[in-house]
Amino acid sequence: MTPKLVLSDLDGTLVDTVPDLTKAVDDMMSHLYLPKRGEEKVRRWVGNGIDRLVKRALLDSDHGEPDPVLFKSALTVFKKIYATVNGHHSVLYPDVKNTLDWLMSQNFVLACVTNKAEQFTLPLLKSLNIHQYFQLIVSGDTLSKKKPDPLPLLHIADFFKIEPCDAVMLGDSINDVKAARAAGFKIICVDYGYNHGEDIHTAKPDAVISSFAQLQSIII
Repeated sequence: MTPKLVLSDLDGTLVDTVPDLTKAVDDMMSHLYLPKRGEEKVRRWVGNGIDRLVKRALLDSDHGEPDPVLFKSALTVFKKIYATVNGHHSVLYPDVKNTLDWLMSQNFVLACVTNKAEQFTLPLLKSLNIHQYFQLIVSGDTLSKKKPDPLPLLHIADFFKIEPCDAVMLGDSINDVKAARAAGFKIICVDYGYNHGEDIHTAKPDAVISSFAQLQSIII
């Protein structure tokens, strides 16, 4: 691939945020006098936004809807706790920073597109010292729609006046694949991210990598 624009997802692609999310979930559950859920479950539940994560934690299930009053209270508690722990335990995946350095050195236009709310996205990027790599950051509440809708990707391409066929998305989930396909982007997925336990190969991205360093042999 020889793109002009490289977009990257955040959670599960650049950063393992599950440790922070687990801390917030378990502290929320303790506040509500409910059982803690633990990292193994949270790792399976992440990837569809905070609202869905909180619902899954309350139900201890991937599916269903909790009591709306309980959910509203739990979500408020979760957001307060997560704001205090965001970035404290999250870590960059191996080879992310040196690969971002390489992408910058090759003069690709770099942008970040995530479904995480801006109030959590920007502090996380800054705490891990990768905020400066991205010329544009689109969070889950920046626009009226978020992934898997193609709007965030098309918005970024339009912002830089780059055709979708000259852009590639880096992600970890089927939502990233769906958004990229709908937007006309190429899509490369990592196999270590958050895809609810499903093999990302089944989503049929253009390429699957096990390390960010492998991008240097794919993007030229």
